[in-house]
Amino acid sequence: MPQVSVKMLVIGGACAIAAGVLALHGQQAAAQSKPLAVVAVDIDIVPGQIDNYLSAIKENGAAAVKEPGCREFNISVSEKDPNHVLLFEVYEDAAALEAHRATDHFKKYAAATKDMVAKRDLRMFSSVAFNMKRK
Repeated sequence: MPQVSVKMLVIGGACAIAAGVLALHGQQAAAQSKPLAVVAVDIDIVPGQIDNYLSAIKENGAAAVKEPGCREFNISVSEKDPNHVLLFEVYEDAAALEAHRATDHFKKYAAATKDMVAKRDLRMFSSVAFNMKRK
């Protein structure tokens, strides 16, 4: 009879550990299920300044994705208009976006490009779903 009790204790302990792991995964999924802050920025660059602008925004973007609250920082150039840039940024929340805007690298980018930007249209979104293929 004592062997049965030990087996029951081992099985019960394993079930408790499994339940704890599942609960932890559930909490992580719940924590990530809140909408992310998504920023889409259409930018028209002054003709002749695109190379300088791209250099500055690439530096800013590379630093941004090292921030704890930044998930993505994508930079694209229009195929129809080489002076038109689209930024697509994803942050954990609005606070992470504000933290990004307070960084030295963002302030450096903003100062360096202020005379390169002819027009800027910033739009804020909340995520609904992201579908990405993993390599």
